[in-house]
Amino acid sequence: MTETTHTQKNPEPRPAGDGLSRSPEFRLAMDALAGLRADLLDDPFAYRPLPLRNKPGRIARVLPRRLRPYAVWTRHALVGAAAMLAVLVSFADSGGDLFEALAVTLFSAGPILLTLVRPVGAFWFSLASIPVVAVIGQAGSGDWPWLPASFVAHLVVLTVVAARTRPRTAAWMWALTAAYGMAAEGIFGNRYYNSNAVPFLFVAALSLLVVTVLLVRRAAEEEVTAQQTVTAHERSQRTLLEERTTIARELHDVVAHHMMVVAIQAEAAPYRVEDPPEELTKAFATIRENAVAALTELRRVLGVVRAKDYEAPDAPQPTLADLDGLLANVREAGLGVEKVVTGAVRELPQGVELSAYRIVQEALSNTLRHAPGASARVEIGYVLGGLGLRIVNGPAGEVSFVKQTPTQGAGQGLTGMRERVAMLGGEMTAAPAADGGYEVTVFLPVASATDENGAGEA
Repeated sequence: MTETTHTQKNPEPRPAGDGLSRSPEFRLAMDALAGLRADLLDDPFAYRPLPLRNKPGRIARVLPRRLRPYAVWTRHALVGAAAMLAVLVSFADSGGDLFEALAVTLFSAGPILLTLVRPVGAFWFSLASIPVVAVIGQAGSGDWPWLPASFVAHLVVLTVVAARTRPRTAAWMWALTAAYGMAAEGIFGNRYYNSNAVPFLFVAALSLLVVTVLLVRRAAEEEVTAQQTVTAHERSQRTLLEERTTIARELHDVVAHHMMVVAIQAEAAPYRVEDPPEELTKAFATIRENAVAALTELRRVLGVVRAKDYEAPDAPQPTLADLDGLLANVREAGLGVEKVVTGAVRELPQGVELSAYRIVQEALSNTLRHAPGASARVEIGYVLGGLGLRIVNGPAGEVSFVKQTPTQGAGQGLTGMRERVAMLGGEMTAAPAADGGYEVTVFLPVASATDENGAGEA
């Protein structure tokens, strides 16, 4: 029997207030305070001018033709009209006292005009000016805590600022206004007979609710419009891809059929001649091999659009290591080609190897097509930071056994090469050579191991 001794550890005391800080109510309160700080306390007097309307809108239809261009200032004009209303109310409620009227005008129309450039600061200015207007206007015998001028001004400020911000800001402004109204009513309300705190809060809540509904509706319309735009773009892209798929399938069917016919005829041609020369048999065998290779490559590239369950062949993509086979093939086709490699040969990324192979392949194909009888030279340079290619051919020679004339610009070879080089961020030049031939120069950048390690550490 084995006796085991367990040592019981007393739990470490939790810091005071840890349970409170983890409670959902505490987190909700902290999130609310963070929203208040973000909406109304962080840089409240930031400069945010009211932008012009993007287009004149419906109101321009009822304006004279000469005034329609100015319809983009509609919102500014409405704010100015509200400020003028506050001025008129200030003078009407002053009882003929010019100093009182001017002072009340400053503290009522000022916050309204400030909403045009500093909306959050205008709210604080308006909230702070309410008791000032009450003192200046001698509200002891009138309404409390809002005099008529401050009633109009603060209601306009709440509405404009809510329209320029977001619904959460409107809720905070109403809450702070309600807190001020309740405090003013509780402290000084017994000295006045006409209390308007509840009516003002009701009207303000109704106004802010309307503004919030309009903002939410406008945001929903913008989201729907954006979604419709994205859907239309995706639909157009899908249509384009379907058209390209149809073209690719037709291309696959037509070209594959003709390439198969060429391969079969090249295989059967030597048997149609009695005792054919060895050179002729070898030439037809080369034609058949090229036709079969081209057919295999065509099926690999275009066959992916034939069906959803198409599986790409397992054959690896060609690289620069397969370049000797390509050069041997073009030599059998009658093109004298020389390969020169400089620098330390090293393994490059698959994309660079494939693009380099295809560029050399296309350049030599252009030489066969446009300069029959010419000789070519392929230079491959493994340099620091990339791979350099130079494919140059001489002028077309005189070949009596080939009934072919050089063609200029008949295909898309150079375009395809430029696309491959641009995809890898390289550089390419293609221009006639001084001796009448043609030269293609390409540089494909390759990140060194040091750069990759440095990027990974960074």
